[in-house]
Amino acid sequence: MNAMPEFDTPDLRAMQADLHTLASIESPSGDPVAVQRVMDVVEGWARDLGAETHALGGGTRIFRFGVQPDAAEPADRPVLVLTHADTVWPHGTLDHMPLRVDGDRLYGPGTYDMKAGIVGLFHALRALNGQWPRGGVTVLLSPDEEIGSPSSREHIERAAHDARVALVVEPPVADTHALKTGRKGTGSYTLTFTGVASHAGNRPEDGASAITAAAQATLDLQALAQPDLGTTVSVGLIRGGSAVNVIPAHATLEIDLRVSTLAEAERVDAAVRAWTPYDPRVTIRIDGGLNRPPFEQSAGTLALFEQARAVAQDLGFDLTHAIVGGGSDGNFTAPIIPTLDGLGAPGDGAHAQHEHVRLDRWPDHVRLLTRLLREVWIRTPMEWAAKTVQSERMRLVELPCRAGEKRVPDVELATRRLSGLSTKQTESV
Repeated sequence: MNAMPEFDTPDLRAMQADLHTLASIESPSGDPVAVQRVMDVVEGWARDLGAETHALGGGTRIFRFGVQPDAAEPADRPVLVLTHADTVWPHGTLDHMPLRVDGDRLYGPGTYDMKAGIVGLFHALRALNGQWPRGGVTVLLSPDEEIGSPSSREHIERAAHDARVALVVEPPVADTHALKTGRKGTGSYTLTFTGVASHAGNRPEDGASAITAAAQATLDLQALAQPDLGTTVSVGLIRGGSAVNVIPAHATLEIDLRVSTLAEAERVDAAVRAWTPYDPRVTIRIDGGLNRPPFEQSAGTLALFEQARAVAQDLGFDLTHAIVGGGSDGNFTAPIIPTLDGLGAPGDGAHAQHEHVRLDRWPDHVRLLTRLLREVWIRTPMEWAAKTVQSERMRLVELPCRAGEKRVPDVELATRRLSGLSTKQTESV
C-alpha cells in the first residue's frame, strides 16, 4: 500500500475568513430564505472542488465528491458527512453579539454550532486535493437540524443507507478534545386538557379543573424518569386557566424526554399515552413522541473512534470520547451505519452568549478530519472492531488496579465483563 500523503497545516487565517463569511449571514431555522443564503455559499465551495450538487426536497442539499452511484460492495460506498446551515439565533443577534476575536477565541452566534464545522470540513476537503477516498465523500447540508430535522430526516436516513460510515461535524464536547460516540434520543409531548368551567366561589363542585389534571399528570409522568438508565422526563411548560375565579376548563403542558436506549423510549411512550385524568370529566389529547432515536454506542462507532484516536496521537494530541444528552443528525444515522460525532471545531457556548471557537485547537481537528476522510477504515471494519474489543477488554481489566498495585491481567474476567462489545456486535459491523 502506498504511504498516505502528508497534509499541510491548515491556514487558520483563511479558515477565520471563511467562518466570518458564513457567520455574518444570520440563518435562524425559522427563516428558510436566510438559511438558503448560507447554503448557497457552501454550495459554491463544493462546486469549486468539482462536486456533483443537488437540491433535495425541503431545502436539504447534497454534494458528492468522487462518488460512484449504486456501489455494489460496501467498501465502495462513500463516507457520509453531516452538516447543518441553520442556527438557534434570531435575526438581529449580531447587533449585540458581534463576531470578535479575543486571544485564542473567536466569538459569535452560530460559530461553534456549527458553521466552524462546515468551514473545517471544506478546508479538509481542499487538503485532499481531489484524492478522494475509495467510494468518495457525500456531504449532506441540512436546513433544519436545530428544530429536529423535520424536512431533512428522510434524506439523511436515505444517504446513510447508501454510505459505509457517517462523520458528523458538530463540535466536540465543550472545551475538550472529546468526540461523541453516543447521544441520548430526544422527544417531546404536548398534553392538552379540557375540563368543565364553573364559578370558583358559587359552584366549584360543578367544575372539572384542567389545571388540576395537568398538575397530576406532571407528577405522575415525571416519575417515569430513570436517571440511572439515562432517562429524564421533564415538564418544562404549563399553561392554563382563564381567570382566577373560574374553575379552569383548559390547560396544556409540554414534556421534554431524553433516553439512552430505544427500549426506554418505548416504555415511557407507552406510559404517557396510557395516562388518563383522575377526574373522568376531564379529557386529554396527547401529541408528539420520540423525535430523534437514541444514538446508542456500538462496536462500529467505537472502532471509528479508535481509528480517530490513533490518528490524533500521530498528530500530537489526545482524544477522548463521551456519550452526551443532546441530539444531532447523527442520531438518525447511528442505527444504520457506524457514526462518529463531534468532528467539528473545538470551543464552548452552544446556544449561549459566550459561544466561541478555540482558534488554538481548531487546526488540529481539521487535520484529524482530513486524515479520517482519506484513511477511514483502510483496515476492514472487522479488524477495527476486533482491535476495539481487545483494547476495551484490557482497559476493563485495568480499572480496579490502583497506583502501586501489581496485577496480572485477567482477560477471561474482562471478557465476561465486556457486555457492550460482544462477538455478535462485532460481526454486525
